[in-house]
Amino acid sequence: MTSEQIRQRSDLLGTQVITRNTGKRLGVISQIWVDVDRREVVAFGLRESILSGVLSSDQKTMLLDSVRQIGDVILVDDDSAIEDDVNVEAFSSLIGCEVITETGELLGKVRGFKFDAENGELTSIVIASLGLPFIPDQVVSTYELSIEEVVSSGPDRLIVFEGAEQKMMQISVGLLERMGIGKPPWERMEDEYIMPTPVSNQLGTGVRETAPAPVRTVAPARETWDDDAWEEPAARPMREPLRQRQAEPEYYEGDGGWQEAPEAPYKPQEAVYDVEYEDALEDDVWEDDDNPEPYRAPQVNIPERQRVVEYEEEDY
Repeated sequence: MTSEQIRQRSDLLGTQVITRNTGKRLGVISQIWVDVDRREVVAFGLRESILSGVLSSDQKTMLLDSVRQIGDVILVDDDSAIEDDVNVEAFSSLIGCEVITETGELLGKVRGFKFDAENGELTSIVIASLGLPFIPDQVVSTYELSIEEVVSSGPDRLIVFEGAEQKMMQISVGLLERMGIGKPPWERMEDEYIMPTPVSNQLGTGVRETAPAPVRTVAPARETWDDDAWEEPAARPMREPLRQRQAEPEYYEGDGGWQEAPEAPYKPQEAVYDVEYEDALEDDVWEDDDNPEPYRAPQVNIPERQRVVEYEEEDY
């Protein structure tokens, strides 16, 4: 693809269309229609003059396939190059479309584009902060971006890869940028300052506040037996035995007054048994008794039955 085949949109606007067989003037190029999905130029819009579009809406359409040569004028074979059944509403002019990255960063608006004059394939787009082609390049800064950076397209919008601003080539430097005031759109977004709002003036979120959930306490883990890290439990302190209450001394009245009675000597008390076990052990407990005593059943007190008198109702 040579540089002679690459044409810029602004260079073709206002170019006259002439027929080869008769040299008849069909009009001038007033619009270039692009198939965004295929990314190629498909048709041209023709009017009697470049200013007639402002005064009237009458516009003729010519397909790119009808063009035979592009130079100072555009040559076509004959009057049949004008198509009456072309629906230009399915195409786009790309002028004024926003160019944003995948992350939503605005790079600018489409001001123009370049394409291959033989097959109509788009090669690049021209971006500026304002998508108005009639503003001179000396006023606004313009940048060129390859069409390969475009990921997808939508209504009046082109989406490019993230970081595409680093691949753009600057074509012209605008007046504000030469004065050190203006900046590219993506740099201005980074320098924007948002004034903080006082907390007292902020509105509520509208979400009902819920009470905090109760804190759950976890029971301490029980100690487990470990043969390697075994320690002997600490000895419990010995409790002192309780003191027994001593017997109070006894007093008696003597010749010299009350005197303390002498303590009686201790005498161990002999155990008294009702049954002599030595004699009982000599007898055989399983031996039958020769003179058994007769069995006497205990007396049972059964109450006597009393007669209950029933009364009969008397008739009066």
